[in-house]
Order: sequence, then structure tokens, then C-alpha cells
Amino acid sequence: MELRHLQHFVAVAEDQHFTRAAERLMVSQSGLSASIRALERELRAPLFVRTTRRVTLTPAGRALLVEAERILAQVRAAHEAVAAVQGVLRGMLALGSEQCIAGVDVAGLLAAFRRQHPDVEICLRQAGSGALAEEVAAGRLDLAFGVRTQEDTDQLRSVSLTSEPMTVLCHPSHRLAATGAAVTPEDLGGEVFVDFHPDWGPRRTTDAAFAAAGVRRTVALEVNDVHSLLDLVDEDLGIAVVPRHFRHKRASLTALPVKGTDETVYETVALLPPAQATSPAARALMALLEREGPATPHDGARLS
Repeated sequence: MELRHLQHFVAVAEDQHFTRAAERLMVSQSGLSASIRALERELRAPLFVRTTRRVTLTPAGRALLVEAERILAQVRAAHEAVAAVQGVLRGMLALGSEQCIAGVDVAGLLAAFRRQHPDVEICLRQAGSGALAEEVAAGRLDLAFGVRTQEDTDQLRSVSLTSEPMTVLCHPSHRLAATGAAVTPEDLGGEVFVDFHPDWGPRRTTDAAFAAAGVRRTVALEVNDVHSLLDLVDEDLGIAVVPRHFRHKRASLTALPVKGTDETVYETVALLPPAQATSPAARALMALLEREGPATPHDGARLS
């Protein structure tokens, strides 16, 4: 079994298409197909179900994908470790992050990292914390910024960055705006909510707070970006419970503090593999973040 066979297999699994995978790998489609067939012969099992439009993994393919990704991540880490010993940081930094994360200015941090380590290729993916945690644990990401989704395991650890209270945002004409007082989950039980996908950190925090209070709520308007959420609240189509720093992004909205349970605290963490498996690039990024200290996206902080 050759590494290139595993690289080709993972690319086809990700793209679910031989032509797209071949274009991304810059190899011929016939060569890619031959590589996959060679792997299937060696393993004595079909890895893909092929149709005219797409390919999907067989049970054997799904089992191989987990190990193939881990092997390729370990090979990449080995190359980077040798380069680090030689005093040069090379390779790739694969980073994941939620949108508008508190405690780290992602853009400024990556800009500072690139200035210090120009030979490292930076790849960034935005997703919810649950998906990011899975990507880090599987070795597909070097680290990610999100919220704590589970207790530390042999594949994943969390490093706390900062925490802040949750805040209710509503239109100035909303009944809650007139009081200006702090609210509890019980006060919001009958409201129409705008919120993110259930995998996002703010949604996880809000869901946990309402569950702890025994209050049922229905998210009528679900979005995947911060600006859409703020636009919907600004049109008085619903209210939102979000981390406090979001209030600086739309001055026209009324912000009210949330009181009640400990679950109303939004904690940002760095999601990392075990220390011995953390790549040199990830360690360098975390060291840079530690030197500069926490930042929030709205305060204009930039790392130098």
C-alpha cells in the first residue's frame, strides 16, 4: 500500500467524484481510477459504489477512510517535526473556527503567523463546534476555535481562551426593550427565536441554558451566519440569545443581559489533539496567541 494510493482514496471520498478529485490532485482521471483499483485489489474489497453522477463509500471504504486520514495526518506531522528540528517551520496549518469567535482575532492571528512563518500554507475552515471537534480528533484539522463540546479524550483536548455572558438582542420596539431589565429563560418562553444551526457554539449554549431551566423554546428562523441573524432581529422577526460581544455588531438593536443558570456563560476554547500529536504549526500558533493574550472580534485588536 502506497501513500499516494491513500491520498487518492481520501480525495475521491471527500469530493465524491473522480473527475473533481483528479483535477484537485492534478493527476489524470485514468491514473486516479487505476490507483483506487489497485487499493481495492490489495484490500480485497470494493471501496466505492460508483454511479454516473457520484461515488459513495462502501462500509469497507468508510472503515478505511478513518485510518487513511489518520495515517496521512501522521505522515504530515512527521515531515513538519523534522523541519521544526531543523529550525524551519514548513508544511500546512489546517485551522477551523466558528464565526465571530470571542477570545481570538482569527484574521489578525493568522496574519501574524504568516509574517513569522511564511513557508507554512494556511487552510481555514468555518463550521460548528461539533463538526470541528470531530475534524481535530480525526486529524483532519490541526486545531480549531469553538466551544467545548465534550470532556477531554485521548483524541481531543480543550484549552480555555475566554468566557462571557449571553445577551438577548431584540428590536427597540419589542416588549422586552421597554423594561431594559435582565431576563431569565422563563421570561422568554413564548418568544419567536432567531438562532444558528444546532452545532454552533452560541446555539449549544442557549439550548443548554433553556434545558437547564426546563423551558421549551422553538427556533423559527435558523441561519448559518451572524449577519443574517442580526438582519432578522433588526426587522423584528424574532429575538436572539447570543454572546455578549455580538451586541457591538448592530447598534440599532437593544441588548438585555441574561440571568439564571451557569449554562448562560459562553466559553471559547481551542480544540487540539493530545499534546504529543499536536503539530509544530499548531503549537506555534497557540504560542503566538498566548503571547498576545485574548482578543474579541469587535475591539479592533490586531496581533503584530
